[in-house]
Amino acid sequence: MSENKVIDGKDFAERLRGSIATLAAEFEAKAGRKAGLAVVLVGEDPASQVYVSSKGKQTVACGMASFEYKLPADADEATLLGMIEQLNADPAVDGILVQLPLPRHLDEQKVIATISPDKDVDGFHVTNAGRLAVGQAGYVPCTPLGCLMLLKDRLGDLSGMNAVVIGRSNIVGKPMAQLLLAESCTVTVAHSRTKDLPEVVRRADIVVAAVGRPEMVKADWIKPGATVIDVGINRLPPAEGKTKGRIVGDVDYQGAVQVAGAITPVPGGVGPMTIAVLLRNALVAAYDHIGAPLAAERLPENTIA
Repeated sequence: MSENKVIDGKDFAERLRGSIATLAAEFEAKAGRKAGLAVVLVGEDPASQVYVSSKGKQTVACGMASFEYKLPADADEATLLGMIEQLNADPAVDGILVQLPLPRHLDEQKVIATISPDKDVDGFHVTNAGRLAVGQAGYVPCTPLGCLMLLKDRLGDLSGMNAVVIGRSNIVGKPMAQLLLAESCTVTVAHSRTKDLPEVVRRADIVVAAVGRPEMVKADWIKPGATVIDVGINRLPPAEGKTKGRIVGDVDYQGAVQVAGAITPVPGGVGPMTIAVLLRNALVAAYDHIGAPLAAERLPENTIA
């Protein structure tokens, strides 16, 4: 296997954080304060705790202010919504992220809708979804924007390419399709009810797999030379005689890497991009809030202002 087939998201994310750190220092000099990202965690889900901790460390490492707020798992909705409203009004906070999933008694959509669209650095608010759909500037969900950065870094101009997005979630599938459309790709959104899914995927120059099913996309689904972005992170149980399970994507990597022109590994592909893009979104929001929009060319890694 040729090493240049592997799309190294970890390396790209490190470069992006370097650009963010430089611009965060410039922001602090201009504004007299650090750009600020607030993360709200409800409950004690172990995976969420690890993720929030990592976000906090990377925020500080890039020279930005990290604000963390933790509520018990039984916190009522009014308490959470009140906290968000306070953060909406706090001039030191440029971006607000409520860690998902939330406990079942809380209305996720209502919580997201309470975040100011101009501080919604996760890009989940319906206002930002609408801005993306009609081609206006807004905040784009971090994972699909990270996927687009990796694609443009590897392929350059995407215009005219056939792209298949497998998965139609609001978090990845739908915004990914919108981003590819904006790059003048011909886009197909495939899902669980797509007829003859392997044949649909075989037509694609670009495949983005985001379905949450381990190793579902097989090597013989991939058009030779296609670029494959694997968003899936699936934990498999230990095989017989083993003590540790494996983390795999939605693509059968070992087979697909033999056919694809380029492919993201799991782990080490899309995953590292998500937090880096979150920091990028928070910094763009900070510049917007002081009336000094951050042009795309200031963040050289193919970002979108």
